[in-house]
Amino acid sequence: MRRCSASRGRAGGLVGAGLALVTAAAAATLPTPLTPPTPTPTPMARAADAGAALPEGVEVLLETLPPAQRAVLQARVERWQSWTPEARAAFAERAARWDALPPLERGRRREAWQAWRALPPMQREQVGGMSREFAARPVNEREALRARFQALDTSVQRGWLLGPVLGADHWRLHGLLAQVPGDQRAPLLEVLAAMTAAQRAQLYVLVQRTPPQDRDALRRELIATPADRRQSWLWEQLDR
Repeated sequence: MRRCSASRGRAGGLVGAGLALVTAAAAATLPTPLTPPTPTPTPMARAADAGAALPEGVEVLLETLPPAQRAVLQARVERWQSWTPEARAAFAERAARWDALPPLERGRRREAWQAWRALPPMQREQVGGMSREFAARPVNEREALRARFQALDTSVQRGWLLGPVLGADHWRLHGLLAQVPGDQRAPLLEVLAAMTAAQRAQLYVLVQRTPPQDRDALRRELIATPADRRQSWLWEQLDR
């Protein structure tokens, strides 16, 4: 069943990466409520982002915030003050449209935007090109591509959020990425992106041989292995 899903995912090719991440590329043009600074108190964040006057006493309260949070809010206020009235009005309109979205849709777009931001710069540029190419297609072609993408398994659709490179191998990487601890995800993705397609295929075999309870140790060892020893490490593990 998984191999069937994989075939369908590969058949989607850049269609999958494009549609999953074109959403992210488009979302990147939306206002900063897509990535609200959750540690910062919401009323102040909203005031800084939406252009409202800061509530009374905020200046005093700013002094009580941790330096990192205070710097984020102050930077947003300064950025707002540097905008033209037209830019402020446009931002306020986008923020209102964002607030009007259902919570599930905001969560979906936020996840896509964060996935886009996590891509290496060259892949972000590639996705941006996909976005422009997709937008230039006739409406009927765009709808047909969307229908093909929606026909994929949900896990395959989400896998394309890893980008054009890792998205194609998501079916191989699923066993390694499932329930990955937060502190491992970024370094793991960096390692996987640096590996060749052949190495990821070898890693897939290794993951299949590894019991689920031992995969955390496997991930940590993979991350800790220097790049120049990675191929030797894979051979050693596969020869056991």
